[in-house]
Amino acid sequence: MAAAGALIGAVLAPGSALAGTPHLTVAAEQHLLDRYCRVCHNYDDYAGGVEFETFDPASAYQDPALVERMLRKLRAGMMPPVGKPRPDPRVVQAFATNLENDVDSHEKPSLAMPRLHRLNRAEYANAVHDLLALDVDVSQLLPSDDSSRGFDNQAGTLTLSPALLEAYLSAAAEISRTAIGTATAPTQATYAVAPDTTQNYHVEGLPFGTRGGLLIRHTFPADGTYTFKIFAVNLGNMGNFRPFGEIRGEQLLVYLDDKRVAQVDWDQALHVTRLFEDPADDQQPDPEAGQLRTIDVTIPMTAGPHRVGVTFLATNFAPGLDLNRAFDRSTIETGGIPGYTFYPHIGRVRIEGPVHGSVAKDSPSRERVFLCHPERASEEQACARAIAATLARRAYRGDATAEDVDTLMRFYELGRRDGSFDEGIEALLERTLADPKFIFRVESAPRGLPSGTAYRVSDLDLASRLSFFLWSSIPDDELLDLAQRGDLHRDAVLRREIRRMLADPRASALTTGFADQWLGLRALASFDPVVGSYPDFDDNLRQAFRQEVELLFASILDEDRSVLDLLTANYTFVNERLAMLYGIPGVKGSYFRRIVLGDSESARWGLLGKGAILAITSHPDRTSPVVRGNWVLKTLLGSPAPDPPPNVPSLTPRPSDAAGNARPPTMREQMQQHHADPVCASCHSIMEPIGLALEPFDAIGRWRSEDNGSPIDTVSRLYDGTVVDGPAGVRAFVLRHQEQYLRNFVENLVTYALGRGVEYQDMPTVRRVLHEASGDGYRLRSLIEAVAMSDVFRMNVATQPAPEQGLESAQNLASSGSPAAGIATDPGQ
Repeated sequence: MAAAGALIGAVLAPGSALAGTPHLTVAAEQHLLDRYCRVCHNYDDYAGGVEFETFDPASAYQDPALVERMLRKLRAGMMPPVGKPRPDPRVVQAFATNLENDVDSHEKPSLAMPRLHRLNRAEYANAVHDLLALDVDVSQLLPSDDSSRGFDNQAGTLTLSPALLEAYLSAAAEISRTAIGTATAPTQATYAVAPDTTQNYHVEGLPFGTRGGLLIRHTFPADGTYTFKIFAVNLGNMGNFRPFGEIRGEQLLVYLDDKRVAQVDWDQALHVTRLFEDPADDQQPDPEAGQLRTIDVTIPMTAGPHRVGVTFLATNFAPGLDLNRAFDRSTIETGGIPGYTFYPHIGRVRIEGPVHGSVAKDSPSRERVFLCHPERASEEQACARAIAATLARRAYRGDATAEDVDTLMRFYELGRRDGSFDEGIEALLERTLADPKFIFRVESAPRGLPSGTAYRVSDLDLASRLSFFLWSSIPDDELLDLAQRGDLHRDAVLRREIRRMLADPRASALTTGFADQWLGLRALASFDPVVGSYPDFDDNLRQAFRQEVELLFASILDEDRSVLDLLTANYTFVNERLAMLYGIPGVKGSYFRRIVLGDSESARWGLLGKGAILAITSHPDRTSPVVRGNWVLKTLLGSPAPDPPPNVPSLTPRPSDAAGNARPPTMREQMQQHHADPVCASCHSIMEPIGLALEPFDAIGRWRSEDNGSPIDTVSRLYDGTVVDGPAGVRAFVLRHQEQYLRNFVENLVTYALGRGVEYQDMPTVRRVLHEASGDGYRLRSLIEAVAMSDVFRMNVATQPAPEQGLESAQNLASSGSPAAGIATDPGQ
């Protein structure tokens, strides 16, 4: 303590208030390094692969890569390490500030951006929707994309294999047929309900007074008659499974665009008797047809998007008379237990058709594509060219030349030669969707610039960057008009467009694209806890978890709140199912509503109290203090613990405690195994205390006070010496290091915006973004605007060769597995 006090006294500038931030002299910085850093970071010990023997803080800018590593650790409070003497935190922050100022004053920004960037699946689907007013299920058309730096929109990983190229060509053909409405051949589309879905509740979007089932948004490819084949849930791996339920007379309802079109008696349609039958006799196969029994509903349909609801008339409102308390997940027991009632559940719906199909007469996509309808053959050529020019302008993001339109017209003529005008437009559209200019974001570069020269990107390329950042889609007409007039690069115009686009519903892509990946919410899809340990967990809860966090992030964006509110928000969004898990009374129904969390519910404030985060940081059979602690370090503070060595054994549960009492050990007691080995302890001492403070939440985010019958000890000493108590203590710890939290948030935002990883050269830009938004309380929209206004977002660096049209580069890659390889530019190819 005396040494720390002496250091503070030595570094405080004359007149500085002790409560303020100290001003460090160069001599004081050297003393700091000698006293606390060089003890480990020297030529002999070389801890972490870093030595400070020759490091001079007065010229820190000469080694920015090392300085940025230092800053990440210092701002997160991770250095000096656990158990080592530490200076006063104010001194550490003053040292970090000096290092930042030195590096930033000698900034050498990295303005290089990829000029060839393939659209990922989400961007492709959004682009098709905005271009054609058509929703497509890209998971059925294209394989999933690889991720790097935490996101799937990184140019370096969005490569193109021959198989993926074929998938793009097939997708273009299928989408064009559906958009024009010429897909008259019968097809099948199956929509399944997750097998662990509880269907005793109302499904949001379906009429009130119904329960279970599913709401389908399906685009019908052509006019004609379609059959909906409805299957009962199939859980045949369960011993007492009764697929048709145990309630007589249940009514199946089918809705089309919110209008009831069929009501069917479940038992009669499936020939279920339930007269003293053995469960083994009540099986799915129809002995006469040799197929699964189905309920078939046949309806004439028009082409285009429709909402199809398949559900049951709710008959379970009355209080249950079950002798046993039912689990919240209904598909745990489906028969055989006295006093337990299982209501019928829908397994899947298969849409077949069209039968007697005909080319669509009208649909949203046809309305979007057909700007004109020629009445005579002499008018067709001009109409087709107008359609081609309009499609090319939007699909190619303003970079449509006369040659591009001529290419599309040759495909129109090829389709028209052997078919109708509509089939000619279909061929034209298919060629548009298969063009490299649609599948790739291809940026141009000024001709003749020496390699390494920085330049401002064209307004059209800036429009494309902006729309894919904020909307994950193509620019709209207003943005393209500004770009083509050469006005978008003007600061005032660009700021106005950013704010307009953030107010557009399409900005929700920042939630599903950026937030979902930053927080790791996509891992919820594979989270499947052990049924015997968590019998109340079902898909209803899994979906509610994700929606709660997405609604929280959306509220921060829509209300322009500070990103610090992601940690401290005293409100959340719940439906009845989620409120049941959280123990929040008075919430009924499937729809989500905003509720205020009082002081007694403060453990649920912010991200750390959300079931989604607590679930994805758990193992299927238990909580994981290690995973939870590292999630906080990595996702919130950007300073993850080192990767574990290979072949680390799993925890071995101890049969008794140290006194020999026969009781299961608590998680804290099991974690002590990690501290027997000093090598393991060095990392686990960083992660575990954070996770142990979150132990009041079980593996599915439910609050508890005991672990294996013993009271949970929520007090932990963290790596920086701070003692925390429970989730509120962890939240306070992150807020104490909020500068690193904010830097990490912006670093992830910039990574997502640029489509490339953030390197040490980019960190001055990250700090500049934070500085510009600091006066506004770090509001989310201010941070987004500052990123989009930054030089790194608006500029690029010339490389050699630098062709005038970047598309040449894409096409020249054909011989080496080019992204453009195999995409014909002429109908004869």
